[in-house]
Amino acid sequence: MSFVIGRGDDLAEGPAGHVGRYRALDGSEGADLFLDLDGPHAMLVVGKRGYGKSFTMGVIAEELARSEGVAPVIVDPMGVFDTLAADAEGDPVPTEVVASPAVEATSLDPQSWCALLDLSPESGAGSLVWQAATESETIAAMRDHVEATDAPDADKRAAVNHLNLAASWDVFDPDGLSATDLGGPEVTIVDVSGLEARAMNAVCRGVGEALYRARVRETIDRLPWLLLDEAHTFFEGVAEPALQTILTRGRAPGVSLVTATQRPSAVPPVGISQSDVLVSHRLTSAADLEALESAQPTYMNESLDDRMPTEPGEVVIVDDATETIHAAQVRWRDTPHGGDSPRASDTRQYSGTGAETDTAPTVGTD
Repeated sequence: MSFVIGRGDDLAEGPAGHVGRYRALDGSEGADLFLDLDGPHAMLVVGKRGYGKSFTMGVIAEELARSEGVAPVIVDPMGVFDTLAADAEGDPVPTEVVASPAVEATSLDPQSWCALLDLSPESGAGSLVWQAATESETIAAMRDHVEATDAPDADKRAAVNHLNLAASWDVFDPDGLSATDLGGPEVTIVDVSGLEARAMNAVCRGVGEALYRARVRETIDRLPWLLLDEAHTFFEGVAEPALQTILTRGRAPGVSLVTATQRPSAVPPVGISQSDVLVSHRLTSAADLEALESAQPTYMNESLDDRMPTEPGEVVIVDDATETIHAAQVRWRDTPHGGDSPRASDTRQYSGTGAETDTAPTVGTD
């Protein structure tokens, strides 16, 4: 008998993706476990490095790319998800990789522009940037606006220098990623791995805003699924308001958010409390366990720590939609996994004693 996480009913009622199997106490595999892909969800995938959270994100992405009616988008800060475009076991995984992403400058509001550039809105340079962002749609127009003011020269120079810094990231463009670009049936990989944290956040903010606004205005038909690896990077930056909006208001327009992190303690409480599906790989940090325990649902009659998995690929799933808890083993990826950690022994065949050997090196699963 199969079960659908996030729905609990039989598979005939809508699209669902195969994510793994039940795991018995003795470690053996049980019935298939599916994830509801029909309605919007807020999912949180957690786990310490090396236990499979990025692998699990890849499995979810494979299932979304093969499903009808959804538009999956991955913001990839590690550059590991382009392997979804490789040859797959079974059905292909339609994939589009955006190697040099850009978004419109207007995807950030004036306050966020100040935060992005580490400027206080009350400072001379900060107030100039705020005003410029209010009146302008491109960085070039923002600079022109600043230059045209009668503010002190020192404030104008500081504001322009900060805007020049933002322009140097090459992530702001009037023809940047739109909801139409992101709203297709394939999984779109937005590769931000070559960018610094602030530029990554700007792109993530623009992508999240574009998808949410498009569904509110009904300019795209497919239901977006935004997937974020290393999500703490974005919750700690200017992308956070867009993520908060999707978490708290995304259900009505049909926007889903899947966040993965090895540091759930760095995710704001709303990121945990608003998640209707929690997928937990192994965690050992007291702070991370406490962050999850603080939002533990009342129907969970034992500590999450007591059910914590011990091996890579094993998960505990807390499904708020059906008020159930499941022990499961995530299925193998159908496409290559790009998130394995490099090892010194991968540089040659190594026996562990200095001697070369024909045994293949062991790889991780994160």
